[in-house]
Amino acid sequence: MRVRVTFSKSGALRYIGHLDLHSLWERAARRAGLPLAYSQGFHPQPKLQLAAALPLGFSSRCEVADLRLETDIEMSGLAARLTQALPEGIQIISVEQVDERAAPLQTRVDFAEYEATLPPEVDESALRLRLEALLRADSLPRERRGKPYDLKPLLAALELLRREKLILFMRLAAREGATGRPEEVLDALEIPFEITQIERTRLIFKPETLQ
Repeated sequence: MRVRVTFSKSGALRYIGHLDLHSLWERAARRAGLPLAYSQGFHPQPKLQLAAALPLGFSSRCEVADLRLETDIEMSGLAARLTQALPEGIQIISVEQVDERAAPLQTRVDFAEYEATLPPEVDESALRLRLEALLRADSLPRERRGKPYDLKPLLAALELLRREKLILFMRLAAREGATGRPEEVLDALEIPFEITQIERTRLIFKPETLQ
């Protein structure tokens, strides 16, 4: 049986990494009494997938995990059982059963959407001019881990939103080998990453396929 959990991640848990989050879900599944399936071999690993790694310090309202179980279980009340087993900062949004033959989550993520909340001291007029220039550019040469790359093809959408605060909306490619990072977009716009609050708001998946 394969169970898909959509959840939010906030508060102090913004600062736990991908591997720690993986371990957190393994412990939560055990506490909730789920028959989590494990791989074979000398070092069995839980059959647990997280859709996309979330950078440290980011909150999210759209994280997705797939848990593979050895036996079928009753879905009714499962969200409540998991909620009781999870620490503060992780909130269940939905729980559903999905086809066991569905492709791995990591292979289906296409884009990720983020909102970066900006502080009052950011000059909105100047930022809008920089954003327009960035969008007009044919390419945006950048460097990541010593390797040059072009940021421009990874930008699907960029927009400044005025709510109670000024927010930069970003839709970035999130495919393997073609991932746009919000902090690099902020850097290209001359916005210090440290003065912003970034939340992942949506993961966009390719159509479901069966293996």
